Amino acid sequence: MLTTYANHTDSPRLVDPASLAFQSLLDKFAPTDATVLIVGETGTGKEVVARYLHHHSQRRHGPFLAVNCGALTESLAEAELFGHEKGAFTGATQAHPGWFESAQGGTLLLDEIGELSPSLQVKLLRVLQEREITRVGSRKSVKVDVRVIAATHVDLAQAIRERRFREDLFYRLNIAVVPLPPLRQRREDIPLLAQHFLALYARRLGRPARHLSPDALEALLEYSWPGNIRELENTLHNAVLLSREETLTPAQLRIAGYSERGLHELSDSTLDSFLQQQLISQPQQLFDRVINSLISNALEMTDQNQTQAAALLGISRHTLRTHLANQGMIKGRRKAALSPPNAFIQGKEERELRIGYQKFGNLGVLKARQSLEHVFAEQGISVLWSEFPAGPQLLYALQNNEIDFGTTGEVPPIFAQANGSSVTYIAWEPPAPSSVGIVVPRGSDIRKIEDLRGKRISVNKGSNVHWLLLQLLEEAGIGLEELKVVYTPPKYPLTASDYLSVDAWMMWDPLLSAAESNPELRILVNGEGQVNNHQFYLARRDYVEKHDDILRQLVESLQQTGSFIDSHRHEASAMLAQELGLEMAAVERALTRRSHKTRAMAFEVIKEQQIIADRFYALGLINKPVRVRDAIWQFSSALALIE
Repeated sequence: MLTTYANHTDSPRLVDPASLAFQSLLDKFAPTDATVLIVGETGTGKEVVARYLHHHSQRRHGPFLAVNCGALTESLAEAELFGHEKGAFTGATQAHPGWFESAQGGTLLLDEIGELSPSLQVKLLRVLQEREITRVGSRKSVKVDVRVIAATHVDLAQAIRERRFREDLFYRLNIAVVPLPPLRQRREDIPLLAQHFLALYARRLGRPARHLSPDALEALLEYSWPGNIRELENTLHNAVLLSREETLTPAQLRIAGYSERGLHELSDSTLDSFLQQQLISQPQQLFDRVINSLISNALEMTDQNQTQAAALLGISRHTLRTHLANQGMIKGRRKAALSPPNAFIQGKEERELRIGYQKFGNLGVLKARQSLEHVFAEQGISVLWSEFPAGPQLLYALQNNEIDFGTTGEVPPIFAQANGSSVTYIAWEPPAPSSVGIVVPRGSDIRKIEDLRGKRISVNKGSNVHWLLLQLLEEAGIGLEELKVVYTPPKYPLTASDYLSVDAWMMWDPLLSAAESNPELRILVNGEGQVNNHQFYLARRDYVEKHDDILRQLVESLQQTGSFIDSHRHEASAMLAQELGLEMAAVERALTRRSHKTRAMAFEVIKEQQIIADRFYALGLINKPVRVRDAIWQFSSALALIE
């Protein structure tokens, strides 16, 4: 009987009639060599089903390989699938077998087959018909003994009508079809799957066993699960991570939209009544008391872990720390600008500019010099600074109206735009490819990119180094699934536990420069020839529309700061080194590796951003395509100043 994971002996056996129906199909198809087409929504477990077919076939002792067709680039897709000979194209320094040859004697899953380009569809059809491939750069055909399983969430019949998918390839694949019902159509499986995931993540996280309350189980059964099994798994993983109690309630599941009967009734009958009672009897400072109570309870439930408490409350860690600072529990990090004694200057109300920054680059120096505060104080404009460890975290704050302006690399604004943020590109700085790279321990056996297979690598998700990693892996012919990626913000210096938890770190300046000076570390490769590593200045669109005069002056100040860095690099390095706690030589080397000339957005850089956005969408790392040009702001008067 089908289990969620074929290699997990403790996986649940599904019991819903809909599951048993496709189970019977799998048991019929598995012993054969027939090509199977698995059709189902995202998150329904298509790869799990493919592995089940493999492990119950005569090929179970052979390899099982899975390739995401949507992640294959047009230029290298043929070489990845069918292999290439030495010298077949620029960079092909040696012959390399493709996915079909690597799966010889086993099973090859072609996931998201509906995303395959038309030209590759033709070549795949021939492989399925003739059972032979031809490497790129060769005229010799090679026989392959591979069972092909295809999977898709796309309506292939509609794709045929729209001429996006070949009809003859569809008929070749449509031999044995397994339609996977969504989770909402097999609800009897939900309790078994839920208990499995609770036990799995309690064991992985070293927590006591967790159980669902009757109301929580009812919430799971009533929810529609648009993300299917994957969403159920993530929901329960989060609940185990954040809860301290053994019995989970509906509130701890944090299911979006659940509550027509459950949570809404609880809210109406209990919470609203309590608040009304408090407003009548003790209205003094009720708002502050409620906020303080929420925060203190969240911290108590998460053992004072601020990151987990913020996640439990549905706010960013930065917002949580702002509340804690207001309560006097921690020291605030934001500094108000120099401001006039009254809130009005020449009849104008005082305005505010909230800047998110990292302790490096033009904004870091601009803050250290405090020149912006003096310029804006005369106009009644307050400047508030908030520090962030990296671009993705800064963009999250921008999206949640915690800051108005900030700077990041190329990738974070793409993720933000895909998530519906009104992020707006204001200006950019030229490429700095040598400012990003991969760091490994000095004695590591990782000598080239190919050695990363099976290794653990630390990456800040949605950052510039994330893009660099994808580029390097693609060039080396390595799939992202062949690595163990640990998504975490960067840190330096590294601790003993850091060396034990991962094998390599994606870093950027000034941490990369500091690592270069560390005798215990080695730079495996930097971004030269792989990425541009642009720097962008971004703002919220609503802020730009109201205060483009403020941003014009801010851009002018950034230009002046860039000139100061270039002409007084030693002095600028001393300012930043003190803030960063790094050796001044490392900071100065990092400043030398990039240009600090702030420029207007140009067509070429917009085009390069679009290429990155398209790549992340093809890999499934963002949930929808984005058009970068939609996020470019045209100043009413400022562009001429920053060309």
